[in-house]
Amino acid sequence: MEYFKNKVIWITGASSGIGEALAQALSAEGAQLILSSRRTEELERVKRSCVNQGNTKVLALDLLDTSSLAGKTSEAIAAFGHIDIMVHNGGISQRSYVNETGMEVQRKVMETDYFSYIELTNYLLPHFIQRKSGHFVVMSSVMGKIGTPMRSAYAAAKHALHGFFDCLRAEVFDKNIQVTIITPGYIRTNVALNALKGDGTQNGKTGEDIANGLPADKAAVQIIKAIAAGKFEIFVGRNGKEKLALIVNRIAPNLLQKMVRKQIPH
Repeated sequence: MEYFKNKVIWITGASSGIGEALAQALSAEGAQLILSSRRTEELERVKRSCVNQGNTKVLALDLLDTSSLAGKTSEAIAAFGHIDIMVHNGGISQRSYVNETGMEVQRKVMETDYFSYIELTNYLLPHFIQRKSGHFVVMSSVMGKIGTPMRSAYAAAKHALHGFFDCLRAEVFDKNIQVTIITPGYIRTNVALNALKGDGTQNGKTGEDIANGLPADKAAVQIIKAIAAGKFEIFVGRNGKEKLALIVNRIAPNLLQKMVRKQIPH
C-alpha cells in the first residue's frame, strides 16, 4: 500500500517475533526502517531478510538502560533526518503467581514494558510536535484489558500503557499526532519462552495457546492495516477465546471474572 512508501518507521523489539515480522512487511511496502533491540547480530539478520536493506538501519538499544534513551532517540532521528512512525514493540512477559513473584521481577517488567515506552515517547514527542506530524504505535496485549492468573506484572504494565496513551491521544489530536494501541491475542512468538518466572529466571517453555496462535507474519498484516487506517485501538489475532474474553468483559464482566480463574498458562 502506498501509505508506507518512504515513511521512516522506528521499531523497537525488532529482532524477533512481531517486531521482525513488521520489519519485513513494512520494508516490502517501501518504508525506511530503524530497527532496535539489544541483540545487534539478530537485528542484522532481520535487516538481511528485508527486501530493501539500503533503507534499513540498525540501532542497538537496551530499553532498561534509561540513561541511553535520549541519545538513542537523537540517533534514530538522525538516521534518516526525521521519524514518521514510532512502533513501541520491545518488552518481556511474566509467568508466576503474585505471591511467588519478587518485586525485582515486578519492577523489571514495568520498567521494560511501560516506563521505557513512556520515556522514548517523551523524547520523541517534541520532534513530532515540531513537524506537526507523527504516529505512535503501541504494542499492548489482551492482558492490557483483562487479567488472568500468573501474569500480574505483565498485565499491570499493559494496563498502564492504555491509560497513558489514551491520555496522550486526547492531548495531541490537534497536532496531527496519532496513537494506535495494538492488542494482540495469542501470537506465535517466543514471548512465553522468554517470560520471567517469579525468581527472575526464564520460563523456558511455550504454552499450547501460543504454539497454536496466529503466525507473526499474519499478525503484521493486520497491524499495518490498522496503522494505515489510523485506528485508535485494534485486537490482533485469531477469533478465539482471547477475543471472546474482550467481548464478555464489555457485556458481562462478572462472568469474565469467573472464566479467567481457569486460564492458567500451559
